[in-house]
This record gives sequence, structure tokens and C-alpha cells, in this order.
Amino acid sequence: MTALELLGWILTALLLQLIAGIGVVMVRRRHASTAVALPATESAAPKPASGAWTGWREFRVVRRLLEDPAQSQCSLHLAPVDALPLPPFLPGQYLTFSVPAGSSSATDAMEAAAQAVSPAAALATPASITRCYSLSDRPDPSGYRITIKRVPAPAGRPELPAGLSSTYFHDQVREGDVLKVKAPAGRFFIDTDASVPAVLVGGGIGITPMMSMLRWCAAAQPARSVHLYYGVRNSADHAFKQVLEQLAAQHTAFHLNVVYSQPGAGDEPGRDFQHAGRIDVDLLRRTLPHGRHQFYVCGPPAMMESLVPALVDWGVPAQDVHFEAFGPASVKVPAPAAIAVPSAPATRFDISFSRSDRTLVWDGHDANLLDFTDRHGVAVDSGCRSGSCGTCETRLASGTVHYDSQPDHDIAPGCCLLCVGRPTSDLVLEA
Repeated sequence: MTALELLGWILTALLLQLIAGIGVVMVRRRHASTAVALPATESAAPKPASGAWTGWREFRVVRRLLEDPAQSQCSLHLAPVDALPLPPFLPGQYLTFSVPAGSSSATDAMEAAAQAVSPAAALATPASITRCYSLSDRPDPSGYRITIKRVPAPAGRPELPAGLSSTYFHDQVREGDVLKVKAPAGRFFIDTDASVPAVLVGGGIGITPMMSMLRWCAAAQPARSVHLYYGVRNSADHAFKQVLEQLAAQHTAFHLNVVYSQPGAGDEPGRDFQHAGRIDVDLLRRTLPHGRHQFYVCGPPAMMESLVPALVDWGVPAQDVHFEAFGPASVKVPAPAAIAVPSAPATRFDISFSRSDRTLVWDGHDANLLDFTDRHGVAVDSGCRSGSCGTCETRLASGTVHYDSQPDHDIAPGCCLLCVGRPTSDLVLEA
């Protein structure tokens, strides 16, 4: 072999090593980029509980039970049609239901309500509506329980329709019927730290998530100190009475405080209720032991708007006050001035709806964007109207939206929730 040939073989070997080295580097970089990308993708949105489903799933009503003497609160026991085990949920969470609006009575009620808001809105009656109801029992892989209160027409306004969804569940849903349900959701749930006593405050039908928390604590943390304050008008509206009394008798760490605002003639203190009046901070001061507590509050607007800020004013750390408002309740917790966003009711913004091909002027007189669209007859699907179910989530093509408090629903990137959002600039919405 000549010197020239030897040099050629050496150069060829070096070239092959160089190519192999470049290949190894490229493979390592590809693996490194994959390893970085996966956690970023996973952290973009919290994963549902193992076994949870997306979209709608069919559930059969296997049992109906009226929970109060007035027969205004009805529990529905649900089992999955596919018979597959249910994922665990966090005590305090809710289910989302699709309620058909096809019956003549339901359609009449919807049209009447829409007409009261706007003649144009009455022309866009949807085929179904979406509603959220708290789970009212501890997790069970075989089924769920919800409890729904019948909502009558507003006091003094008999011409207005009763609650469409609650009327449907009370008057039309029977054992054997199949309902469309989304997986458990919500950020209102009990902390699992058993070393911190829990104070559960439920007003009216706000008892439902408290029943879930209480039943879970009794099964999983029986030694945990739990104080329940349950406020109702009188014994006619007193739901779960026997169950609560049995739990109090069986668990010494459970302290039951039933509060009647208007005791009936046959209602006896000590037997039917422990306190007369309303649940307020003064009552909690007098009856709770000293020390740190985690507070969980759910009830009607008047109770929420007074009690939650009062707890913070009392000195309870904001991180120890958890609440869920049902209906249109608006709860404002005192916040540092540095992060407060000043309201500007007189500010005017152009709100453009790309699909409806309309541009309207926001003048600050509506509580939120959903009320604004209702008033102007822009058709938008909606459900809970409190930032929980995500039904009114709408694509935000441009502009910015502010929320007084973080919505319960995880908002998709590039979208906004109309029911709890207010514009802070001109908007273009895909609606």
C-alpha cells in the first residue's frame, strides 16, 4: 500500500467518525427537546382524575328521594350506563348536566324569560341548557348523588317563570331516565390536612357540598374536628335531618349547629335546631374554639356577600376562607390595594361579535359580558352564570377581559368567560 492510499484510508476513517459523532449529537438533542417539551405540555392544564372522561357521559337515575318535609329538595342517585367504575372526585365538587328544553312548558318558560330580557333574545331559544349541581355524598366508584332544590318564581313576581332546570328535575326526571353528565369539576373542595379543624357553613341548598365533605371526613378522617353550621328557615326546609343527627351521635369530633331563621310553632330549640337567627361572624365567635380553622362557605347571595368578607375582617387568613356562590352571587374579599383593579363604569368600549356581524358599545352598566349579550339579543350558550361550568367560554380574537375573582372553570388559552368577565379594552368576540 502506498503512502497516498494509506492517507486516503485515514481520511475516510476520520470522516466516518465525524458523521457518527454528528448523528449521536442530533439524537441526544432530539431526546433532550422531547424531555423538555413533555413537562411543559403536561403543566399547561391540570390532568383530570384517573379515569375521568371528557365531554358528556350517560347516567341513569336509579333512585329519587325527597330530603325535606316541604319536598322542595330532591336527591338523585346516578349510575353510569356503561357500568364502568367512576373516578374519585374531591369532596365539594360538582357535576354539569345538559338539560333539554324541548317540552312545551320548558320552552314557554324559556321564551318568557328571554322576552323579559330582550325581544331579540327570545328568538334564539336553545335546544338545551347547561346547569351545575354539587355532589352531595362522598366519592363512590359505583355512583353519584346530587341534591336539587326547586326554584320557584321570584317573590312578588308570579308572572315570571320558576327555575327551568330545577322544575325539569323535580317534575319530569324519574327513576330509569338517562341524563347527560360531564365529569366532576370545581376548585371548591376540602383540604385533606386532618390536623386543621374544618368549619362547614351551608345556607339553604348550600348544604349539598357540605354533605359531601362531611360524609368523606366521617369515613376517611373520623377523628378530624368538623363544625357544621347549617342555616335554613325552619323544620320544613331542614334537609338531611336524620342523617346529620346520626353522624353527630356516632362521631364525637363532629359538632352540629343547625340555625333556624324563622322557627315554626312546633320547632323546639335543642331538638330541631341549636340557634335562632342567621349564621354570622358573631355566632362563629361565640361557638368555635380558639385556634386556626379552615372555613368552607356556600349559600345564597345575601349570606355569601356578608359572611365571607366578615371572616377576613375578623382576622381569618384569606387562604383559610374557601367559598362557592351559587346563582348570581358576587363575593368580594378585601384585597391589597396594590393588586386591586379599579372599576370604571363610565368607560366605553366597542364590543364586536364576528359571527353575528355586530358591534355594540359597552357602557359599564352591565354586571358582566353575558348580561351585555343577553340585553342586546346576541345568542350565547350559558349555564351556571357564575364562572363554574364553562358553557359561555368564548373565543377572544382581540382585547382584554378582567375577572374580579379567578373563575372556577379553567379558561382555555385565547378564550374568556362571559358570565364573570368585564372588558378592559375594545373586544372582538367569536359569537
